[in-house]
Amino acid sequence: MAGKNNQRSNSRIFLFFFLLAFSLLLFLFSLSPLRTPSSPSPTHFHVPIAETSFVASLDHFLAHAQTSLKDHTARDVTKLDDAVFRSETDRLYSDPYYPVSLPLRVYVYDMPPKFTHDLLWLFKNTYRDTSNLTSNGSPVHRLIEQHSIDYWLWADLIAPQSERLLTSVVRVHRQEEADLFYIPFFTTISFFLMEKQQCKALYREALKWITDQPAWKRSGGRDHILPVHHPWSFKSVRRYVKNAIWLLPDMDSTGNWYKPGQVYLEKDLILPYVPNVDLCDAKCLSETNPKRSTLLFFRGRLKRNAGGKIRSKLGAELSGADGVVIEEGTAGEGGKEAAQRGMRKSLFCLSPAGDTPSSARLFDAIVSGCIPVIISDELELPFEGILDYRKIAVFISSNDAVKPGWLLKYLKGIRPAHIKEMQQNLAKYSRHFLYSSPALPLGPEDLVWKMVCNYLFCYLSLCS
Repeated sequence: MAGKNNQRSNSRIFLFFFLLAFSLLLFLFSLSPLRTPSSPSPTHFHVPIAETSFVASLDHFLAHAQTSLKDHTARDVTKLDDAVFRSETDRLYSDPYYPVSLPLRVYVYDMPPKFTHDLLWLFKNTYRDTSNLTSNGSPVHRLIEQHSIDYWLWADLIAPQSERLLTSVVRVHRQEEADLFYIPFFTTISFFLMEKQQCKALYREALKWITDQPAWKRSGGRDHILPVHHPWSFKSVRRYVKNAIWLLPDMDSTGNWYKPGQVYLEKDLILPYVPNVDLCDAKCLSETNPKRSTLLFFRGRLKRNAGGKIRSKLGAELSGADGVVIEEGTAGEGGKEAAQRGMRKSLFCLSPAGDTPSSARLFDAIVSGCIPVIISDELELPFEGILDYRKIAVFISSNDAVKPGWLLKYLKGIRPAHIKEMQQNLAKYSRHFLYSSPALPLGPEDLVWKMVCNYLFCYLSLCS
């Protein structure tokens, strides 16, 4: 009996170290395209083969979409349990690397159209309504675009396999084969484009639909992925789905948007905002980098809530300083053009916290070739552990940033050679923040699944 216990103990120790070694290899593999001499340079990374505009991609998607009402769900939990047991037994004997085999197998729910296609059509049909603004004057549709990660992930997952480029994830059509379950409900579109009570009613319907699924009941939602990328989306009911893996803009350590215990790094993933400005590609960078005459640039709203209050202090400290451009942002295409033009003329772009610790401005700066100056004391960044942000950004504490003269003296003291190196790294890193159709290897969609893989095999396998 003691011998059997020792064998079990040794097996568990072996499995632990095997999984640890696999995770390390996966991590190193994910970094290799950035470090090896044979990796594609920005010049050879052909972004134009993929559509990066949300509106253009959505137009094509809806023109070719076929609304599916097929019922792929299991009838009850017991039947699903039996099917999962048979499937896992087959995989155990056929795959020597199970349970750490790749690609990830994701089951995409066929939700009723009112939760998916109808909301995409609602966006498309109201896109030209320029009077549709939030209470602080932000264009609603532009906010939806910068939080449209739910669309980009879903569109890639349900595309025909022959048209997909990612190898990190594959869609399965039988629940018993799935590692994870994807919930394709467009929580942000519904929040911004529906009447308040109508939206809350739809949220309640979606909640019931999701929690009625046998797979949800079986796991309590722990193997389900739920995009809630805008901090207001799904807010009225999300306490009931707190076990799911949430896709977020940040962890919001201020507590203004998420209640304690709802979000935490061991469970949830941070995804980058969709950039507001166009990519400054290799040709653009070669033309603009020698002409970047502005030291530090910021364009946006200077008055924000919570952690974003530092913006007004920075504005007061930096306004009028030599080599610094601080502008109040404006809505619409004119505002976008002004921000894009300013970033492409500048060495550094100020990136203070918004209403949450993160800001879309960080990713605008990255794709513009402007070195971000991140001033946010408790910011968790997308894909940390895979990407080294110290190679492309400057991190400043809030206390230092508001000291008279401190920030500008610090930036002016950075060596030109170091600035050039960071600019070169920005050219390489920009690919990681460009959502596209089809989704590209090493793009944000791909890195999402690499991060999920790490969670699934390290957290679920070892901690269950």
